[in-house]
Amino acid sequence: MRKKILILILVVVGLVSLFSNCLFSEEASKAVVSGVEFNAADVAWMLVASVLVFLMTPGVGFFYGGMVNSRNIISTIFQSFIAMVVITVLWFIFGFGLAFGPDIGGIIGNPIPHLFMQGVGTTSSWVGAPTIPILLFALFQLKFAILTPALISGGIAERIRFWGYLLFILVFSIFIYSPLAHAAWHPEGILAEAGVLDFAGGTVVHMSSGWAALAGAIFLKKRRDTTLTAAKVPYVILGASLLWIGWFGFNAGSSFAANELGVLAFANTTAASAIAALTWGFLEKINGKKLTSVGVCIGAVVGLVGITPGAGYVSLGHSLFIGLITSAISFYMVKLFHKKGVDDTLDVFPCHGVGGMVGMLLTGIFADKAINESIPGSGLFFGETDLFIHHFVAMIAVSVFAFFGTLFLLYIVNKITPLRVAPEKEELGLDISQHGEKSF
Repeated sequence: MRKKILILILVVVGLVSLFSNCLFSEEASKAVVSGVEFNAADVAWMLVASVLVFLMTPGVGFFYGGMVNSRNIISTIFQSFIAMVVITVLWFIFGFGLAFGPDIGGIIGNPIPHLFMQGVGTTSSWVGAPTIPILLFALFQLKFAILTPALISGGIAERIRFWGYLLFILVFSIFIYSPLAHAAWHPEGILAEAGVLDFAGGTVVHMSSGWAALAGAIFLKKRRDTTLTAAKVPYVILGASLLWIGWFGFNAGSSFAANELGVLAFANTTAASAIAALTWGFLEKINGKKLTSVGVCIGAVVGLVGITPGAGYVSLGHSLFIGLITSAISFYMVKLFHKKGVDDTLDVFPCHGVGGMVGMLLTGIFADKAINESIPGSGLFFGETDLFIHHFVAMIAVSVFAFFGTLFLLYIVNKITPLRVAPEKEELGLDISQHGEKSF
């Protein structure tokens, strides 16, 4: 039966894509601008930035894959790789329209005008990126949509069935990621209109993936064996390095131009990550442990998470402070989670969820209108309160939506196909039980 359904899906998608030009309207969103002149330097930079962000998902795969037990390396890396496959197809069919199509109530886009990327070409632009084709903007945003569910996989690693995971990341992308992307990054989105700042995805990517990972860890319950010894530390270092390199596209690319703002975001990204890595290593030593390569790599990633929402809004000095504080808070949240016995396998919530929230609040404190004139006002550090209050309220709302929304989706998916592997398959390892492959 499953084979027949899969064949039917492929046939329907193939036929509809073949005749999509005839079937769907090309009515564009109000945020789509026609008759613009593109900037070659901006186009070149955004092509590079899109590649860099795409590189982050394999980086996540290696980062997570190196930390799990040896019998789960392939499955963990493959969970990131398969996100690149299925989310790309979803995005090109209707995902982009859900996130950036004509506004519906400030919370979602109308996917109909842009089904199969109708009206998303090389002769018009997105209102927030006027110097590049809207198709390039869509490709850049696709990489964010891919990365987010890949991040979730670390919280549910070593115990989720592959087909359940596949269905889950599809519905998560539709019902959690797309509404958040629309709310934060569409000019008519409810968060954007409230003045909430998210330069490159602290809310949309990291908070959503962190809360979803926590929901998944709770829903799937603890692994049978919760001990975790990193099977391949060099993979962790490789993954963290790929993430740091890719994050320059993630943050600096969110300027959507080869300009001064991109340079600032690039510098802030470097500074926050470096000091966060150093902070994590020092805290390991202060707490009576050796300074580990895995710990320093985790710290670097946490710093990248923390600076993401404010990369284009804060000064270099404040980015150093953000990296330090985010790393310290996440470090102690990891210790707390381990004491409480929450089996978030690779600490996705303490690092990405908490890191995203800390970064969001600190953006509300340190954002400076003198640095970026496009923002509605400066943060609490400069004597203004509105921005911080809006960020605090948005943090609560997004947290509730992402956590409870994900729990509901997990419940529905589990009714369709079991999410948790059988005990004997978990003990055997997901590499063999889910994919019939061995690492070594």
